[in-house]
Amino acid sequence: MRIEHVGFDPDFVDYQAAWDLQRAVHARVVAGEQEDTTLLLEHARVYTAGKRTEPHERPFDGTPVIDVDRGGKITWHGPGQLTGYPIVRLPDPVDVVGHVRRLEQLMMDVCGDLGLSTIRVEGRSGVWLPADGAKPERKLGQIGIRVSRDVTMHGFALNCDCDLSWANVIVPCGIPDAGITSLTEELGRDVSVAEVLPFIEKRLPSVVE
Repeated sequence: MRIEHVGFDPDFVDYQAAWDLQRAVHARVVAGEQEDTTLLLEHARVYTAGKRTEPHERPFDGTPVIDVDRGGKITWHGPGQLTGYPIVRLPDPVDVVGHVRRLEQLMMDVCGDLGLSTIRVEGRSGVWLPADGAKPERKLGQIGIRVSRDVTMHGFALNCDCDLSWANVIVPCGIPDAGITSLTEELGRDVSVAEVLPFIEKRLPSVVE
């Protein structure tokens, strides 16, 4: 798998520019002109809404949102969050759920590498921390994908040391009864994107079946 660094702090990546790059890489992978490629980056602050986003889940304060062609609902991207776009050809027969599970496992394994145990939650994609006496279930890693001509787009986002106040003005991922967290919050120390990046890169080949 080819891995491309698109931009990290302080060179945060505009969402539209990254989406355009995804589409260009996707076209080359579909045509057989480029091998499976994962784009890794940190976005400038932005809300994006997948195809299942409901009106009441959008920002309460009128903050602009970019509507995108991935699955899933509304989420945030921005500094302190490691975002990955694996643009890979799925084997025949195409198993979209299997691809989502591999992305989940990638993030769960990386969290384990860093000393944090995570879970899956039935019926909810992504990577989670279980509820305890003080906190509800809380989401640490998000997933939203699209498959076109057997090749994937969009991907995963893992909260490293991002500002979690972004979740205060939306219903994040369309889930009103759970929280949002980060590696920094859960491990009780600063966990930067730069620290997490090599762990992600080491395990990225596992997303290709």
